[in-house]
Amino acid sequence: MYEIDKEALARAIHDNVAAALLEDIGSGDITSHLIPENIHAEATVTTRERAIMCGSRWVDEVFREIDQGVKIEWVASDGDMVEANTPLCHLSGSARSLLSGERSALNFLQLLMGIATRCHAYSTLVGNTHAKLLDTRKTLPGLRLAQKYAVTCGGCHSHRTGLYDGFLIKENHIMSCGGISEAITAARQTGLEAPIEIEVENLSELKQALAAKADIIMLDNFTLDDMYSAVQLNNGSAVLEASGGITENTLADIAQTGVDYISLGTLTKDIKAADLSMRLSL
Repeated sequence: MYEIDKEALARAIHDNVAAALLEDIGSGDITSHLIPENIHAEATVTTRERAIMCGSRWVDEVFREIDQGVKIEWVASDGDMVEANTPLCHLSGSARSLLSGERSALNFLQLLMGIATRCHAYSTLVGNTHAKLLDTRKTLPGLRLAQKYAVTCGGCHSHRTGLYDGFLIKENHIMSCGGISEAITAARQTGLEAPIEIEVENLSELKQALAAKADIIMLDNFTLDDMYSAVQLNNGSAVLEASGGITENTLADIAQTGVDYISLGTLTKDIKAADLSMRLSL
C-alpha cells in the first residue's frame, strides 16, 4: 500500500544502532576489556528455530560502528526461510569487538525475525485470496521503520509510515470536523497528494464515505455479514480495508469477504523473539 523510503530506512538503521550501542555500551564494555586487545576470534550466529531471516543490515551497522575490522559473511538473506539449528552468519575479528556487539546485534535480529516470521504465517493464511495484510502504527517507539521493514520481509505490506504521509480520518476526527463528508472535503481541500482514508463503523457510514468519494474506507469492527454487504455496496468504487479485533482465527474468513486490505496491530505487537545464539571460537 505504501512503500518504505529507502533513504529514510538507511537513516533509521544508523539511528537505531547508535541508540542501541549507547544504552548498552555507554562509556565502555568493562567486561570485554578483560580480554587482551590482540585476541582474534570467530563467531557464528545460529537460529534454534525455523524462522524468516530479517535484520542483516542492523547487524552490519552494529559492527561497523564498533569496529570496521570485523568481517561478516551472511549465509542467509533477509526474507529467507531458515531451518532450526542452521547458521545465519559467520563473523571474525577482535574478540572484544565481537562480544561488545553481540547483544545489540542479536536484539535486532531476534525482534525483526520474530515479526517477519509472524507475518509469513499470517500471509500464508490468506494466500488463496486477493487480500493483502497491512501493519499499523502500533510499533515500538524509534523502531517503526525497522518493524515495517520486517513486515515486508514476512510477505505482508506497509501501511502509512506516520501521520504525515496519508490521511486516516477516524471517529474523533469525524466528530471534530462535523461529519464524514465534511472531513473528506477538508482533506481534499488541503491539496496534498496523499490518499484519503476514512474509518466507518456501519453500513450507513460506509454509504456516506462512498458518496464523498473517499479513496480508502476502513471497515472498523464489522461483522462478516456486514463485510460481505460492504463489498457489494462498494462495487469496486473505493479500496476497502478491514480492521479491528482481527485474530489469527478470524483472518481467513475476513479475507474471503473480498476486502482489499486487512490491517492488524498484532503484526508488530506482542512478538515472540526468535531464538538465536552466537558462539565464539578462538
